[in-house]
Amino acid sequence: MNPVFALIGQPNVGKSTLFNRLTQSRDALVADQPGLTRDRLVGQCLHHQRPFTVVDTGGLSGEAEGVDSLMGEQSMLAARQADAVLFLVDGRRGVDPRDEEIGAQLRRLGIAINLLVNKTEGVPRDQAISPFHTLGFKRAFAISASRGDGVEKCIDEILREFPEAPDAEAPIPSSSPATEIDNPDATSDEPALEDVRQPRVAFIGRPNVGKSTLTNQLLGEERVIAFDQPGTTRDSIAIPLVYRGEPWTLIDTAGVRRRARVTDTIEKFSIIKTLQAIEAANAVVVLADAGEGLTDQDVRIVSLAANQGRALVLAINKWDSIDDDRRTLVKKEVERKLPFLSYARVHYISALRGKGLAGLMESVKEAYESAFRDMATPVLNDILALLVRRNPPPLSHGRRPKPRYAHQGSTNPPTIVVHGNQCDRLPDSYTRYLENGFRKHLALEGSPLRVLYRQSENPYAGRKNKPTGRQIKKSIRNRKFFKKKKN
Repeated sequence: MNPVFALIGQPNVGKSTLFNRLTQSRDALVADQPGLTRDRLVGQCLHHQRPFTVVDTGGLSGEAEGVDSLMGEQSMLAARQADAVLFLVDGRRGVDPRDEEIGAQLRRLGIAINLLVNKTEGVPRDQAISPFHTLGFKRAFAISASRGDGVEKCIDEILREFPEAPDAEAPIPSSSPATEIDNPDATSDEPALEDVRQPRVAFIGRPNVGKSTLTNQLLGEERVIAFDQPGTTRDSIAIPLVYRGEPWTLIDTAGVRRRARVTDTIEKFSIIKTLQAIEAANAVVVLADAGEGLTDQDVRIVSLAANQGRALVLAINKWDSIDDDRRTLVKKEVERKLPFLSYARVHYISALRGKGLAGLMESVKEAYESAFRDMATPVLNDILALLVRRNPPPLSHGRRPKPRYAHQGSTNPPTIVVHGNQCDRLPDSYTRYLENGFRKHLALEGSPLRVLYRQSENPYAGRKNKPTGRQIKKSIRNRKFFKKKKN
């Protein structure tokens, strides 16, 4: 097992900046604002061919109520589960009583504690560390997480305390530098997810619709912070799950509000991470609040996931909080506002009480399998011939397009490539007819299907002296005449 290091400390001491530097990623949001990180972020690191795991945590502010108290519980849980703690303090600010309280809490855990005095650019090591000797920790390092000063030496010494596994396979993290929110031109990487053929399910929706509650209910633990306050989740948190003996990855995301209401820079970057989580996932669960009904923003979010070609399931949460009349109204809203989502299943659930989750996950699994379905070419050709025979393509400029044969182009979403003459002139309505027909005959549930066209090559293209229509007809008559005469 690779050693696990937990980053612990007060808000705004540089834990997320150090996390990004160690993982060589941009997974953690970074800004000069206290309390930005709330949930635990897990990253894989590789230092001189030595793999280890680092866990970023929220700041320990000492508040006994609200979101800060939940952040504190998550941080201490990460510390208890780690092999060693990297206790970060602000070298510019010096020692304060809160650092002493955190140090006392960590000592009670009985695990290795390493004091990291951050933000010590240009300050001699002994001078930077000396004020913090009062905390009573033997192992202390002066570092600069933003510039990287002292970080390599610090990790070298900490890793020496852990024996190297002889057969450990070292994961290779990405090589992109950390992103600072203060830089508006910076871009963000995709969430750190393994590229394997297993369900990666992203929970998306408006703020406070129950995404984190659903994640915790499926995991069976308080893995992410669920609080009755919009915008509690800020990062996209990828969490492994074993569901009925199969490996899954759940991605809890930040809520997506209307663009006109998003003015905070941090929220903009949270939404960017949500969009990247949709792209990285291969199945998406869109959650809506039954009490508020299906809003226009819910429809936009559903359209966003559908346009990305992701397998899709709609979950109307908090179903137990409304009466029968309201339930009937919500069902009618779903039918009226989402006519384009006929292929996706709708589930009415209660994430808080765990009702309806088994059926929801079965639909997610079925949608995932449909998205990666392998379709045989003879089957596709038979379906195409049947659809064209039932409803021939309409005339276009006096000629009728002729779809001839089809084959599978790709998966996630399933793509069928149709070859023929003048298929580029087929109207969108006929393309939708083919998509719906293929989906029905292939029994695809929860996954969109795309039909693309490839034009057959003209055998006379590129010739200088092309035969006229009269010459072609005469040639055909001659072939028929000589064929009869020969017989």
